[in-house]
Amino acid sequence: MSADNLTPSDFRRAIRHSVRRRIAEGRIASGEDIAALRRFAGLTQAGFAEALGISVHTLRNWEQDRRAPEGPALALLRIAARHPGILKENLALPV
Repeated sequence: MSADNLTPSDFRRAIRHSVRRRIAEGRIASGEDIAALRRFAGLTQAGFAEALGISVHTLRNWEQDRRAPEGPALALLRIAARHPGILKENLALPV
């Protein structure tokens, strides 16, 4: 997709390459990084949480800096930063 085809919505969802790379390396600076990744993927909190297999409550705690993702959750966020489309694919799979 060229810059000429980007909509205002695409620009609002954009995430800095340096931030995306940092998240992909597992170095999440704050809950804003997680919120930016979620917006970049074009998902609501409920959709993002479902795609990761976590509760919305957990996601909100991360985004509001009350908790930080660890272990498998951090690994999933790293994958999501590299391949955000995989989140929507995961939501489309039958349960």
